[in-house]
Amino acid sequence: MEIVKLFQAGGSFMYPILVVFAIGVAIALERFFYLTKTNRITNKLWTELVPMLKALDFQRAIKLTSTVKTPMANVLNYGFSQHSENKRREIIESAMEEGIMDEMPELTQRTHYLATFANIATLLGLLGTIVGLIQAFTAVAEADPAEKADLLSASISVAMNTTAFGLMAAIPLLLAHSYLVTKTARLVDSLEKAALKSLNLMVRD
Repeated sequence: MEIVKLFQAGGSFMYPILVVFAIGVAIALERFFYLTKTNRITNKLWTELVPMLKALDFQRAIKLTSTVKTPMANVLNYGFSQHSENKRREIIESAMEEGIMDEMPELTQRTHYLATFANIATLLGLLGTIVGLIQAFTAVAEADPAEKADLLSASISVAMNTTAFGLMAAIPLLLAHSYLVTKTARLVDSLEKAALKSLNLMVRD
């Protein structure tokens, strides 16, 4: 395969780029499966909760959210813990906002590393190319004049492989980062909407 040949011809800088890419892929997969699972559980929980909240059956709602480990359940538990006949809307709303802030680190953790790893892969590729060019010109300076052109051309070709491989690693990581940021934002929006709808059902003017 062309990628294998490119890797083999790229020199020692190919290995740290590969390590960075592998770590980035592992993080992207872990975040994807976590967010997908959380979103599925969240949707299922909300479907079950709506009839209870509309019926003002808060005891069943609290029992349900207490047995489910998901960000939405945790956020709503903050509100349920403050809900009573004499509690104002502002107090319950503030409690739910606190719950959302507590859940944000769990939802967003490690995703930002993907953009960092993409930049590192690109920079390692450029560094590998620069080092390769330095070595190439050093070797050419001591070579036979008749062979300089061919030797320089071959050396530059090899040196450029690290930049190409760095970009091949960086582009998928950037795309994964963008996708996961969007997926996380949608999940946070669903939490905020659920908190607001629950608040409106809990506190009716």
